[in-house]
Amino acid sequence: MKLQSEKAASTEDRILEAALDVIRTHSISGTRISLVAERAGLFQSNIHYYFKSKRDLLFAVLQRTYNRCHNIRGELRKNAEHTLEKQLDIFFAQKKQFILHETQYDYAELDFWAMTRLDSEVKFLFSASFRGWREEIARVIARYAPHVSHERRDFLAALMVSMMEGATLQYLVDQDAFQLDAYFDSCRNMILAQLETEE
Repeated sequence: MKLQSEKAASTEDRILEAALDVIRTHSISGTRISLVAERAGLFQSNIHYYFKSKRDLLFAVLQRTYNRCHNIRGELRKNAEHTLEKQLDIFFAQKKQFILHETQYDYAELDFWAMTRLDSEVKFLFSASFRGWREEIARVIARYAPHVSHERRDFLAALMVSMMEGATLQYLVDQDAFQLDAYFDSCRNMILAQLETEE
């Protein structure tokens, strides 16, 4: 029984990875179940066994993107020093990993962001994932800089998310625009400087 569930998980993972790759090369609007099946080396019927529609598949891709962010940050957190600076660096390191090594997630995220203008369900889910991201940052600030007000924590969390998403937008279009390490070092230092003004 366990072997069968592992096989199912493996096939589902294969489908989701193929879908991410198709989205990266064709965008969400250009994604077809037939393309995902071809990329995964499966029949279309295999895809429909796991995902009844393209929409179901897309929502699973959105969830996978969200989970991947959390998993990377969780792994980074295991070895990070317990200081505000190093804990903030976890968020920047995760975004840097996406930008440099796992661009399929960033391309999917950008496409989902564009969908929020026309699809209220995608907007709801996407908004929830961004809210979770901001709340996670705010919790780190609360733990390591408890003197900072709730409103200020929320503002700085939103500012950090904007910095990271801004890096994605610019770097994926023009990798020569700036040096990523220097960019994220400056972002962290700006946030720390803002926090110091609260003391």
